Amino acid sequence: MGDSWVNSAERIGADLHLELSGPGGRRAALIRALREAVRAGRLAPGTRLPPYRSLAADLGIARNTVADAYAELVAEGWLTARQGSGTRVAERAEPLRRGERTPVDAPPRAHGPLHDLRQGTPDVSAFPRAAWLASYRRALQQAPNEVFGPGDPAGRRELREALTEYLARARGVRTEPERIVICSGFAHALRLLCAPGGVLRGPLAVEAYGLGFHRELLAAAGVRTVPLPLDEDGAHVEALGRERAVLLTPAHQFPTGGPLHPGRRTAVVDWARARDAVVLEDDYDGEFRYDRRPVGAVQGLDPERVIYLGSVSKSLSPALRLGWMVLPRRLVARVLAAKGEREAWASVPDQLGLADFIVSGAYDRHVRRMRQRYRGRRDGLIAALAARAPHIGVTGVAAGLHAVLRLPPGTERSTVKAAAWQGIALDGLASFRHPETDPPTADGLVVGYATPSEHAYGAALDALCGVLPPDRRQGGVLQPGRRRERGPRRPA
Repeated sequence: MGDSWVNSAERIGADLHLELSGPGGRRAALIRALREAVRAGRLAPGTRLPPYRSLAADLGIARNTVADAYAELVAEGWLTARQGSGTRVAERAEPLRRGERTPVDAPPRAHGPLHDLRQGTPDVSAFPRAAWLASYRRALQQAPNEVFGPGDPAGRRELREALTEYLARARGVRTEPERIVICSGFAHALRLLCAPGGVLRGPLAVEAYGLGFHRELLAAAGVRTVPLPLDEDGAHVEALGRERAVLLTPAHQFPTGGPLHPGRRTAVVDWARARDAVVLEDDYDGEFRYDRRPVGAVQGLDPERVIYLGSVSKSLSPALRLGWMVLPRRLVARVLAAKGEREAWASVPDQLGLADFIVSGAYDRHVRRMRQRYRGRRDGLIAALAARAPHIGVTGVAAGLHAVLRLPPGTERSTVKAAAWQGIALDGLASFRHPETDPPTADGLVVGYATPSEHAYGAALDALCGVLPPDRRQGGVLQPGRRRERGPRRPA
């Protein structure tokens, strides 16, 4: 007998594939096939099997043959049969034989670090499920039928209109819906802008410290990157020369944490005008400000010279693959051509859900709530360091979701290694350094205080303080009441 497909979806709501082969009659082959499907996990415990008549008709065998096979498997403990409930796979599908012992489950393997203090991820346990579900439901109920067809590569107008209002109000961005293109996040935007033969060409200036992933993405596209030195006022934009573009994080330099000085903000726009270049503004965590007034977007100084890039990966969740590019008018058509005729990345229903989430005010409420939570996390980190490691300086804490801990010289690598041994995931400052920039002059850790859930944060701080290097000036002994070094006086 050959392979047989059993499609009983109309009757039981599922497709069932059985292979009837091997020695013996059809009854024996059916029993073997069902037993193997259960043993292999293709029929899970509790799965309802087709009625005798349906399965017999689909297989072309007698109804009694199916009934006898079911009865045999019920007797063996593979299946259960109850009046009104049909025949189902038994909860304990493989019965124990005499002399066998119940297997002891192996201890579960740990997934990920014990304490996750890596930068770049919000507290995923705080995702606003109820509010998002309400917005998603409203959006789908009101959506026209065209939503479920091929998508516009520019993105749904509902979301572009919502972003136009929100970005102007919250970030000082000057735009209109026609100049916004929806994408699946910052990396997707960078690929569209810098793909071979695409919108921008190199060389491209970047900050001396930043995400290596972005540099690798640009290198893969054939774009050479030139590092700009950093200080407490941000990137030294006066070092810009013949580059065609510059990528900056002006609101909160990543990872060192300071804002770009107002004079340098003006200077970089003047450079772009003079060189017919563009500024790529990565506003990765612009909503989260704690101890100072929000820093507006550089894009507001000259919308025709700045490409503003944002996403919901920090404010909501990286699982929502939604971002946006606010483009100079002259680049819109070229970006859309690079993207293609149809939306292939950003889910259209998700776009509508986010549009409703913004328009309804739920996004603002969520951001305000998370701003308070992350500020409390930040304060907890500072307090723990003041109490247990007052010799460790901390900078970049006026905004964002991470802080930089300044370590004694020569201790960064050993501290990162000690943290890994204790199950703590974090990053050393040197890992963000551009390979062509000067050697690092200071050791440090980049600690993300948003990633752990609320109940796990205290234990994560305890573990972190336990691996920090001692104060060498005091012979490894911390002096009670000694004040902690805070780095530069001005907030970074």
